[in-house]
Amino acid sequence: MSPNRWPAPLRWTWRWCSTGSRPRGWRRGVETAEALDIEVSIPPAGLTEDRRLFYDLSGVVMIDVMRASLPGVVAVDLMDVDNDAVVSIGAAPGRPAMDLTVSRRRVSASNPHQMLVIMGMTGIFMTGLAYLFLRNQLRPIRRLAKAAEAFGKGRRVPYDPAGASEVRSAGRAFLDMRARIEGQIEQRTLMLSGVSHDLRTPLTRMRLGLSMLDETPEVEDLVHDVEEMQSLLDTFLEFARGEALDDPVESDPVAIAQRVVDNARRTAGDIRYVGPDNAAPVLMRPDAVHRALANLVSNALRYGDRSVLTLTMLDGALRFSVEDDGPGIAPADRADAVRPFLRLDAARNQDRGTGVGLGLAIATDIARRHGGTLRLGESARLGGLRVDLVLPR
Repeated sequence: MSPNRWPAPLRWTWRWCSTGSRPRGWRRGVETAEALDIEVSIPPAGLTEDRRLFYDLSGVVMIDVMRASLPGVVAVDLMDVDNDAVVSIGAAPGRPAMDLTVSRRRVSASNPHQMLVIMGMTGIFMTGLAYLFLRNQLRPIRRLAKAAEAFGKGRRVPYDPAGASEVRSAGRAFLDMRARIEGQIEQRTLMLSGVSHDLRTPLTRMRLGLSMLDETPEVEDLVHDVEEMQSLLDTFLEFARGEALDDPVESDPVAIAQRVVDNARRTAGDIRYVGPDNAAPVLMRPDAVHRALANLVSNALRYGDRSVLTLTMLDGALRFSVEDDGPGIAPADRADAVRPFLRLDAARNQDRGTGVGLGLAIATDIARRHGGTLRLGESARLGGLRVDLVLPR
């Protein structure tokens, strides 16, 4: 390509360098070259390939534009050793070859890595902002989960709906559900308490009337029936009351277990306690747990001759195990054994005591209200039934 097709400042500079004389318009070409901040070097430094830093993203576009806009471009160097603020262009438009040096700030950003820095800082800022936002949104969800878990364990913790509108709606729904459940439990307790009170009066009159009659076999049978009705009525009321009589407090599980064993021994029961002498207090309803263990021990001594109450402290839970040497319960019947008002004729000997099949049901209800479970199995120690009452701590 002829040098005459180059822009005036480059053409005139080439003529001056090649002939050694000042061509016409030389001064105007020099002024134009100075205004454009372009430096032409002949002979060239010998650029042979494009060079740029790996993070110089704008350099990719710059090289493509220069090759498309300037004829005869051999190489574009964006990594000048002496001065990284300039762009060196190796060109061979014809004869002779030359190097063009232009200030970097006139063709692109002088610090192209700033885009990466800005992107990185923006990403970090947005990540921190998202973290704070999500933490503020997850905090009320965690509070709702803790309130629901505590209510499942029979504890009532204060909770106020907060957070996003959806979380507040879920919180209000939970509060309404909790209030309805507590109202139903209270209504059931009051209803059966009233029934118990109403039935106690005629039973008392019947007992009083029987006591004034002569002691005959028929009268003795009637007295026995009245006492059994009174016992059944007390059992129904105990099942309906559930855990409404006491609130969760820090209690000593060892003291509860030993008290149950002592009460059973006073009724000539062959029972012993196996477990630690001291244990850390556990948040529970002590009267309810005592009632559950008393029912389990009573069943064990009713259907067996010996019983063992074992306390085991586990990680995050405690386990009361009641074992006996009775006939036990078949695995297929264990699911039905914990249902209320159900007695298993083939599994237990009903001639050895009275009852309506509420002992295991009461213990199961108490375990669930504590967030625990009641498991039935076979006793490896005595060969009869083993009942595990597992409560969280």
